[in-house]
Amino acid sequence: MSLHLSAVVEERGLDVDLEVAEGETLAVLGPNGAGKSTVLAVAAGLLRPDRGRVVLDGRELTGRTAWVAPHDRRVALMAQEPLLFPHLGVLDNVAFGPRSTGANRRTSHDAARRWLAEVDAADLADRRPGQLSGGQAQRVAVARALAAEPRLLLLDEPLSALDVAVLPALRQTLKRVLAGRTTLLVTHDVLDALLLADRVVVLEGGRIAEAGPTADVLERPRSAFAARIAGLNMVSGAWRDGVVDGIRGIAIDPAPVDGDQVVAVFRPSAVSVFRSSPGGSPRNALAVTVTELEPRGDQVRVRAGHLAADLTVQAAAELDLAPGSEVVFAVKASEVAVYRR
Repeated sequence: MSLHLSAVVEERGLDVDLEVAEGETLAVLGPNGAGKSTVLAVAAGLLRPDRGRVVLDGRELTGRTAWVAPHDRRVALMAQEPLLFPHLGVLDNVAFGPRSTGANRRTSHDAARRWLAEVDAADLADRRPGQLSGGQAQRVAVARALAAEPRLLLLDEPLSALDVAVLPALRQTLKRVLAGRTTLLVTHDVLDALLLADRVVVLEGGRIAEAGPTADVLERPRSAFAARIAGLNMVSGAWRDGVVDGIRGIAIDPAPVDGDQVVAVFRPSAVSVFRSSPGGSPRNALAVTVTELEPRGDQVRVRAGHLAADLTVQAAAELDLAPGSEVVFAVKASEVAVYRR
């Protein structure tokens, strides 16, 4: 493994142990306060854990007796805001990394131009940070981070402050430049995880709730947060006689046995909404109270606590739904996938 990080930060309730392979991008997901940025701070050397180790390429950066200063770790941290040096032009901003490691002016400028070209920002070299748009500034920030030739790249919500119009192009740029680089990416955005990350770790309450290949975690979530960002409904509990918390579904190998902790997952589009129990064909029928109606173009997402159903606008109007309405969410057992936790 290129990076091994274990850390206990008692004040922040963090206790994690994770690894990132050489050339891999690991996305760290989780709700606010889960400990995502704390993990980055420990990796960067900005925070010393109460207990733990950080080992990069076999070199111990943090340990019981070891402590390597942030500037000597060969780690680059890129935050939500570009944080470019306002008194330097774009070229000198990007050249800062090579210059700080001893490269002369010509060599560092050559490296800066190469990286600006790599992020499609070569034409910005002569500008000042104040002359850049948000998307342009973030491209320059990416170039500056990579020009330092870090062994580990840390990205803390790098796209969250940008206008939606510039996100697709910058995501594609990041996807290209991160290929083959060891990267730890903190994000709230499911698209960032899907497009940029090889694997995902989900933090909840300072602990790792689940981890695995990105597609697996988002298609078969085992934590409430992963299910929510993937746009899925999830019910968890003990498996008894083919039922979990009143819901029947299709058990996925390895099949659970009675007493196993499982999660049942189904899409909002598979849920029908009724004013009373529909009867008829075998369905899971859940009595719920509507908490929110969320317009989505020609559809309405009906939320009832942690569950959701997608209806057409016409269907929602015919049911006369409003927050506080007592309704029944119905979903066929064949639409529910059940996984062992």
